[in-house]
Amino acid sequence: MASSEVDQKFLGKAAKAVEHENPLLASVLYKILGLSINLSHQLVKAKKQRRPDGTPTSAQLDLSFHIIWLSREGLVLLEQYVVPMVGAYTELKVLAYKLRASFYHIFVLFHNTPPVSSMGVNTPDPQNTPQSRLDKGKGVATDDGSAPSSAKPSRNFEGGPVGPPPGFGPESPSAFLLKPGDYLPIAHQYFKEAAELADKILWGSHSLRLSVKTEYAAFLYECVHDFEGSRKLAKETVAQVYDATEGIDNDMFNDACELVTVLGKMMKRGLNSSNKNPASSTGSQPPARTEQGEPSAPPGMI
Repeated sequence: MASSEVDQKFLGKAAKAVEHENPLLASVLYKILGLSINLSHQLVKAKKQRRPDGTPTSAQLDLSFHIIWLSREGLVLLEQYVVPMVGAYTELKVLAYKLRASFYHIFVLFHNTPPVSSMGVNTPDPQNTPQSRLDKGKGVATDDGSAPSSAKPSRNFEGGPVGPPPGFGPESPSAFLLKPGDYLPIAHQYFKEAAELADKILWGSHSLRLSVKTEYAAFLYECVHDFEGSRKLAKETVAQVYDATEGIDNDMFNDACELVTVLGKMMKRGLNSSNKNPASSTGSQPPARTEQGEPSAPPGMI
């Protein structure tokens, strides 16, 4: 995601490289780097704390709010100060496009409406919320058929229950941080743009290009639920690495090896359990969707 070590390395290198010619851009890149390191720890913690039944605890809610806030602030810095300035830079332009997709990837995981992952804070369903009404101070009468505590029959008020004022109804608890909505289409579009740009500018074994393709494959699997597309992308990316003839330094070679290992696992992801019900191993999951909104299998895990 926006927190991968490869992305952080290129952020630091890019910030140092432009310090003299563009101090403003360098300072923003350093801020995004610090935010990215913080975000990486929060994402690891969120993955460890996820419960099988998908019910968030108060600590998980606080963590989700923090992750959404960090991602929102990172996206603001990126879109306002970085993306408009990267036209003359090769690797930095690819990195900026990739980070933009990464931040939206986090929105899809933690804040999407309708939810496509069990990692986020889901919006409560008002139809499943028990309604109650006061009975002249004598007790509470519920709509599930239970009788009020007082023997005196409750008064029948015409017009039905009064709803809450606008803005106070059931909605995502994180709505105060980020407007609720379906971020899946725009995230998918940004991943496509980042992947196309990486293919155009960078060679097959470039570690930043592999970072783009690795997260794109994870996004296809976990959010779009295009399992075959994810495996196909991982397989094609690995093949392009072996076909590349350009030389790379030792540091980039080590990063490329690690990413190729991850892509190799993604090539086989889900094949062993293809004949099983994914919900039996992942717990209760929200309804999964394809890019067109049709139901599909539950999401996987990054």
